[in-house]
Amino acid sequence: MSDSIINLLFQGTIETIVMTLVSGFFGFVLGLPTGIFLFLTRKGQLLENKISHQIVSIIVNIFRSIPFIILIVWMIPFTRTIVGTSIGVAAALVPLSVGSAPFIARLVENSLLEIPSGLIEASESNGCKTTSNHPKSPFAGSFTVTNQ
Repeated sequence: MSDSIINLLFQGTIETIVMTLVSGFFGFVLGLPTGIFLFLTRKGQLLENKISHQIVSIIVNIFRSIPFIILIVWMIPFTRTIVGTSIGVAAALVPLSVGSAPFIARLVENSLLEIPSGLIEASESNGCKTTSNHPKSPFAGSFTVTNQ
């Protein structure tokens, strides 16, 4: 192989790693609070709110069902507003982040739903508030990694 091909492969590999890590980070930043919101507003949870839960759940389901290539084209004006261009690595980060956030949100919600209800009830009976209910966090993290 010539040096130019090796350089192009190396550059493409670095760009792929950057896009994966950055879009994963921003997808997580968007998806984690959304997933927690979906969990907390669900029927029988601490902040039960049927209307809010249904609206956010429908939005998450819509974005999960959009094929990625259509999402890229649909987000071109938004991407140009944020990044200033619609091509390149920086432009790819916007739809990648928006596309991954609903999947992460649903994964977080499902992981939180798997936490034993007795653990949450015990923490609430000991005076934990919604904002300080920390027993959820380690369990959600362990289920998120192993949830299939």
